[in-house]
Amino acid sequence: MKRCLSCKFRFAAASWRCPDCGWQPVMADGHCLFAPEIAEENAGFSAAYFENLARRESGYFWFESRNQLICWALAKYFPAMRSLLEIGCGTGFVLAGISRSFPGVPLSGSEALQAGLLYTARRLPRAELFQMDARNIPFVEEFDVIGAFDVLEHIDEDRAVLEQIHAAVKPGGGMVLTVPQHPALWSGIDEYSFHKRRYTREDLVRKVSQAGFRTVRATSFVTILLPAMVATRLLRRRYTKDFDLDLEFRISVRMNRSLTRVLAFERRVIQTGISLPVGGSLLLVARRDQEG
Repeated sequence: MKRCLSCKFRFAAASWRCPDCGWQPVMADGHCLFAPEIAEENAGFSAAYFENLARRESGYFWFESRNQLICWALAKYFPAMRSLLEIGCGTGFVLAGISRSFPGVPLSGSEALQAGLLYTARRLPRAELFQMDARNIPFVEEFDVIGAFDVLEHIDEDRAVLEQIHAAVKPGGGMVLTVPQHPALWSGIDEYSFHKRRYTREDLVRKVSQAGFRTVRATSFVTILLPAMVATRLLRRRYTKDFDLDLEFRISVRMNRSLTRVLAFERRVIQTGISLPVGGSLLLVARRDQEG
């Protein structure tokens, strides 16, 4: 079901033109712009980062391992899903991974910054893509699953986003989230990445519950590498103009393979049903009840 962002009228139609008030989103590069005021620049991210991400994601141990964990969670907890929306799809790296794992599932992706959609469209020419403010989602009970992967930490009003996701998910459907964990790990990389916060498990579970969801799984990941993360974050605690993102990616091919194997072992532990208590990141799976 579509929701007019002008008069809030709900309707089912092929067109986005509201049958009640006549409002419709503007179009640019073939995509609907539901929040054009933040399409070029906003406080949550920088459009200049997309090119850098697009060059580095493929093959890098953290991005690849997170993709595999996300796809496992979707298959485990939502095996019958028939539609999925990724909020903050970035360059489309995660959505492309989901597409390979679930080739028959229609996929949608949204980004606050229009520039990101151009990268996603190259990777997923058949996906439905639109520019959107996650605090004001133009759908009601539309998707079986909504994912937001390292997105909530970029938005001041994360509670509003969770409430909007709840409204846009079908009763019986659900949500998969990943977020950076442990506020004590805050460092220059968080500031460089426009993060507003790092989460504790208790804080995220509470906010998810307040939005109307029921958490069915919450586990840390990047657990085995946590001591190394602590050490590097302490060394680079303060953000300066000389902050070098390349330090995060400057590892050898051999090291990248080793770290990939470490996170693969960690993933197998999670798949047995064990929820890891600490880690650099947090995965949360939640459901909207049928009567919700």
